[in-house]
Amino acid sequence: MSLPVRAIRPVQAASRMQLQRIASRVGMLIPTSRRLLASVSVSAPSAPFTTHAARFSAAAAPDASAPTQSMTLVERRDGVGIITLNRPKALNALCNALITELNAQLQALDKDESIGCIIITGSEKAFAAGADIKEMKDQTFITAYRSNMLAFWHDVTRIRKPIIAAVNGYALGGGCELAMMCDIIIAGDKARFAQPEILLGTIPGCGGTQRLTRVVGKSKAMEWCLTGEQFSAEVAEKAGLVSRVVPAAQLLDEAVKTASKIASMSKPIVTLVKDAVNASYETTLEQGILFERRLFYSTFATADQKEGMSAFVEKRKAQFKDE
Repeated sequence: MSLPVRAIRPVQAASRMQLQRIASRVGMLIPTSRRLLASVSVSAPSAPFTTHAARFSAAAAPDASAPTQSMTLVERRDGVGIITLNRPKALNALCNALITELNAQLQALDKDESIGCIIITGSEKAFAAGADIKEMKDQTFITAYRSNMLAFWHDVTRIRKPIIAAVNGYALGGGCELAMMCDIIIAGDKARFAQPEILLGTIPGCGGTQRLTRVVGKSKAMEWCLTGEQFSAEVAEKAGLVSRVVPAAQLLDEAVKTASKIASMSKPIVTLVKDAVNASYETTLEQGILFERRLFYSTFATADQKEGMSAFVEKRKAQFKDE
């Protein structure tokens, strides 16, 4: 059914009037909208948002510059440098990275004029439970020979200042060898020593057969290297491997006492004593005595010899100046 033409025309007219009113209103709104848009600039997020985003980004992405956990911890205490081996999950197993770090710390303390003695220690469970077997198990003769494997581990013995090994827990394989590279070994009463390489189908590779034999004699060294058996701190002391045994809880304090006493002496004279004692392992008795005597003569060129002997005569405490 269609509407009459007369009915349609008023509707069309009304529609036209409505469209005109709508267009008029839109025309009024457009300038206003343009002004509003002009007043709003497209800018970066506000500061709080930016800060939050930065925090989220930093938390989400690992920081490539963040330092990895150090395998050695260093403390300086009254003229004594204390290095603590810090691979607790691996019982301080000695890997190349740890030895590299240890050598660097030792060299820095050796150059530090305020330090007179150094201590190397580990945890209550382990001084060092051996070399890192995972790191070396796939080596071949050629790769080991070409890389001179383990050679740089002996850099510990090139440090001129005295080094005390404060041993608690396990000192096995490379850990026992590291302790023997030091000048004095003080052990906690729970310490355990061994050269167990034979149980792994190999032999000691960092001085175990050589230093142990020189310290405890052929028979004991042969037995321990051939059986791989562990031995206690008390047995180590009786054999001459350990200077003395102290309660485990007092180990570091006892080591620091000894190191502090050494550090209070004339540093040049301390170095001469270390050189003379170490020479006894490398020379004949006659050559060693001659070497010692010449070092003894050399001390008379130092101010500390004059001070030490004068203080003795005058019955007062010597004031060494490391000269």
